[in-house]
Amino acid sequence: MATYKQAGVDIRAGNEFVRRIKPLVRSTFRPEVLGDVGGFGGLFGFPAGRFKEPVLVSGTDGVGTKLKVAGMMNRHDTIGIDLVAMCVNDVVVCGAEPLFFLDYFATGKLSLPVAEAVITGMTEGCKQAGCALIGGETAEMPSVYSDGEYDLAGFAVGVVERANLIDGRGIVPGDMVVGLASTGLHSNGYSLARRVLFETAALDARTKVGNLEGSLGEVLLTPTRIYVKTVLALLQQVPIKGIAHITGGGLTENLPRILPESCAAQIAVTSWPIPGIFDCIQQTGRVGEDEMYRVFNMGIGMVMVVAGNDADRLVASAKKLGERAFRIGQIVKAGEQRVTYVKSSAA
Repeated sequence: MATYKQAGVDIRAGNEFVRRIKPLVRSTFRPEVLGDVGGFGGLFGFPAGRFKEPVLVSGTDGVGTKLKVAGMMNRHDTIGIDLVAMCVNDVVVCGAEPLFFLDYFATGKLSLPVAEAVITGMTEGCKQAGCALIGGETAEMPSVYSDGEYDLAGFAVGVVERANLIDGRGIVPGDMVVGLASTGLHSNGYSLARRVLFETAALDARTKVGNLEGSLGEVLLTPTRIYVKTVLALLQQVPIKGIAHITGGGLTENLPRILPESCAAQIAVTSWPIPGIFDCIQQTGRVGEDEMYRVFNMGIGMVMVVAGNDADRLVASAKKLGERAFRIGQIVKAGEQRVTYVKSSAA
């Protein structure tokens, strides 16, 4: 007699997984969370009395082929942080406070240690962002994924007062661009990085390369920085006109998303230290500079645009909050290119 387990899906393992992660998930709960782990839907009571015109902001993302590096290193406790980060960082650029997070975990055959490590990372990410992990889905699909393979998707919802929405409309030439340092590649550009480092150069992920701190795999698995609490705090201290999360496409593609049509950005590439992993990729793969800035964040994970006379205050405030912050450029009149790069320091 055929069974579901013989077809590759182990219901008992799924139930055991839910049992194991319940304490982890509960550790992220905010007062607004209603119910418990295991329901058909995550319940979250709207923060009462805090908003006159609340606007919900949602975001969804994955971690791409960084998952392949996690598999190479057999380390899965940081990938969940990346998943949360990629979603909540997108939400907070609107000025929104992330409220809750949901995940989708798909695999060929459920490995309880791997899945638990991934969820452990997610709970850590939610704690860093101040949001609750209120739901998720685990799917075993043996005909879609090979044993040992898995994929992730995340979903975050936040809220902001309509009057406090950050949309970049007030940005004008003469404003300054302030960058917050990244922790490395974050979760973008791994298809190129893996091709250059592991396929073309045939480097070993477990060996140390050049001046990198740690093995190549360890450096590539450095979790994406979560900027939520920093951004929400800075919004209370400095009038910020626009915020961009620097993900796939780098500064070249992401900064224009918040600029009015009449504006462009001039970025001084010598105004911040570029982490060694980017030089390693560029030199190993002989990748052009334009391509590097179009694919990777190059050491800047979040940018903020403020009036010129607020830039120094923003940098100082960010540093007090534990960030490495730099004046990296200025807003100019729109030209043929929305983002240009110069070697001189930011004004």
